[in-house]
Amino acid sequence: MLEKNTCETLRLTDDWWRGAIIYQIYPRSFYDSNGDGIGDLPGITAKLDYIATLGVDGIWLCPFFLSPQRDFGYDVADYTMIDPIFGTLEDFDALLAKAHDLQLKVLIDQVWSHSSDQHAWFRQSQVAREGVYADFYVWADPKPDGTPPNNWLSVFGGSAWTWEPRRRQYYLHHFLPEQPALNLHNTMVVDHLLATGAFWLERGVDGFRLDAVDFMVSDQKLRDNQAKPVNEVPSKPFGMQHHEYDMLQPETMRILQHFRRFMDRYPGRVTLGEVSSQPGAFSRVRDYTDGDEYMHTAYTLLPMKDNFTHQALYSLLCEAADPRGWPSWGFSNHDTERAISRWMPADANHAVFAKLLFALLASLRGSICLYQGEELGLTEARLPHEALRDPFGITYWPIFKGRDGARTPMPWHEEAPHCGFSADRPWLPVPDDHASRAVDRQENDPSSHLNFIRDFIAWRSGQLALVKGEMEVLPVAAPLLGFIRRFEGQSIMAIFNTSGEATRMSLGDVSMPRVLHQSGCGGLLSENELIVPAYTPVFVGIGSAEV
Repeated sequence: MLEKNTCETLRLTDDWWRGAIIYQIYPRSFYDSNGDGIGDLPGITAKLDYIATLGVDGIWLCPFFLSPQRDFGYDVADYTMIDPIFGTLEDFDALLAKAHDLQLKVLIDQVWSHSSDQHAWFRQSQVAREGVYADFYVWADPKPDGTPPNNWLSVFGGSAWTWEPRRRQYYLHHFLPEQPALNLHNTMVVDHLLATGAFWLERGVDGFRLDAVDFMVSDQKLRDNQAKPVNEVPSKPFGMQHHEYDMLQPETMRILQHFRRFMDRYPGRVTLGEVSSQPGAFSRVRDYTDGDEYMHTAYTLLPMKDNFTHQALYSLLCEAADPRGWPSWGFSNHDTERAISRWMPADANHAVFAKLLFALLASLRGSICLYQGEELGLTEARLPHEALRDPFGITYWPIFKGRDGARTPMPWHEEAPHCGFSADRPWLPVPDDHASRAVDRQENDPSSHLNFIRDFIAWRSGQLALVKGEMEVLPVAAPLLGFIRRFEGQSIMAIFNTSGEATRMSLGDVSMPRVLHQSGCGGLLSENELIVPAYTPVFVGIGSAEV
């Protein structure tokens, strides 16, 4: 096994992000330090020691900027101001300093595809067709009959265009009407955004997670999208179009190139991009992260929407093994149903299946995004309609219940009111069944999922084949999935049983196989066969290199 100081030296290099595990924090729901029912920056600072015990490399903070909170921070009214509900700039500086003392990198969200309609730029843009800010957003004249300029639809429902009577034009919004789309074809807009980015980089942040990359630019000719044939009208009409013009434009590459040249002025700082689940998502991740011209790494929402089937997972492994670019992977986040609820088969044991998911996630070629609560094995909260806060879920209830189920507060103390998240009623309720998975309960249980996560991450950090290595998918028969990771002479085979029955696998001519029980995962070798228990990952060392 590699010495710990060797791994620490690798973490401190400019490519520290390759194979890093980034812990995603949704500030509203992490920890409330002042008793107002909403998580805040001092609350995050108070829990950084806990995060450090996980062994992760850094944190990603969802937006904490000044905002009317129509989309809970993804509608930014000022990119360099802290919203008072989260604290002050001094609170952020204290968080950053403590994180760095704990050897944790800090990435912050940057929402550069749209702003709030309360942003000063939009306030000036909406009143006149001339002036510095006139073209900071996407404006268009109505058709001769007064209707919107084209057929583009909002992800959140209805037209993607809203009428502004003062300009006598429509403005584009891909999400809520309160989130007007910025015009990144305008270089002045890009320069203004990068100036706000410089503000945070010069304070010491280690990089940005770039929101909604596929929506950054749209077709300047405003051509209609083509209809997408459907067997049945879906609840969300956005799925009834091919999105060839409102998003996914080739000019995105030029914008990302501009961002990268800016970021390269700050060595060791990183961009982590969010790519939509629209067709070609994995190819876009590779295009966006190939070489050193665009983003450092990116993830797609597609795995968070696929089903837990052998074919879907096999396809995922093949995408992960592609050597071009450097992907990031996440199975859950603040926008999707928690993976354990989305994927767990009826015959699976929660504790066993949760191990399988994390071991698979943390073994893929790329970097890893671990959403808060995944280390506890939290399930999706099932909230009544009256408890919802997400405008997306409120609009589509009950067919789509929105994003609140993944955003409920972290359970810190099993017996405390609101599981220790807040002294007052939280902005979202803490589910009753989350109490038994609270941090304090799992801390004291050596066999808990929390302690498995810690032990696995610690073991993984010493296996550079799993952190930085290349990946080869194995042609194993269902229900097994498998691949080999290799780095500088070290080879590790990873096998995953996706069924509820123990399965045998012949190792053929594999050289010097031995089950790596230090991973905390099961599996037995019997002569030349590997026995893989139900819903279990197994890691096998290959060859003479020590692992």
